[in-house]
Amino acid sequence: MRDREPTIRSRELGEGLRRAMRKAGLNGTQAAQQLGWSTSRVSRLLSGKRGGSEVDAASFLAVCRVTGRERDRLLALCHEQNTPGWLQQHGSSLPKQLRTLIDHENKATAISDFELAGIPGLLQTGDYARAVLSRVVNVPADEVEDRVAARLARQSLFSRERPARFAFFVHEFALRLPVGGPAVMSDQLHHLLRMSVRPSLTLRVLPAALGAHPAMTGAFRLMEFAQYKPVVYVESETSCLFLEQPQEIAAYRNILAALADSALNAEQSRELIATLATELYADRGDNDGHA
Repeated sequence: MRDREPTIRSRELGEGLRRAMRKAGLNGTQAAQQLGWSTSRVSRLLSGKRGGSEVDAASFLAVCRVTGRERDRLLALCHEQNTPGWLQQHGSSLPKQLRTLIDHENKATAISDFELAGIPGLLQTGDYARAVLSRVVNVPADEVEDRVAARLARQSLFSRERPARFAFFVHEFALRLPVGGPAVMSDQLHHLLRMSVRPSLTLRVLPAALGAHPAMTGAFRLMEFAQYKPVVYVESETSCLFLEQPQEIAAYRNILAALADSALNAEQSRELIATLATELYADRGDNDGHA
């Protein structure tokens, strides 16, 4: 059977089957032996390069002894795995799309991110993330700490032996918005300065003086991979959208190119962040003195 280009859904199916296999204490060779398949057939199913039928997936899950909701979820993916793009509804509960996002972040060789109203999640301190999430009206108070922990755990991407290349574009307004108060924001800006000198990371600021800019439609993230097509991730209050059509990827590449032409360079960006951090640190000293 000819391999086909993996989609978001086929990769999610493959990752789910791989997790089930590992949980069952099996490797690809052992699973293939129990199923009477070749190891290459198992490999293609797990990588998303070959669209397994519902019967194939059911057989694989039976070998791995998977039942209940996870079995139903993975079998449901079989019906839509050839459809590009993926809109997931998650309402006010802990987002189910987070596992999909983390899987893609872990596989990415390059991540480009634009944020208009806040600091990128991958660059947030715990206090900043807590201040943001605690003010989101659709996040229950008892879920805030779990979401903060999940957001911070994703930052392990920077500690990989071979980290991806990161390019962050942040609007100046996000740097000036006093999320959590002067102390939290000062620490956040200093954290950005520390992160900005990493060799695999570029941080650039879009100046407010620019006025209208190329990314007025909002935040997004472009993830690129060694073996898969690029994916754009866009999030709203009640849903997230994974885009992978060529014309969609091209549109966001155009935005990133225009941002690169408009933003301050890396050194100018660090100078602006340092200036704002110094001002906030002075404010902290004044407030402490009054206290």
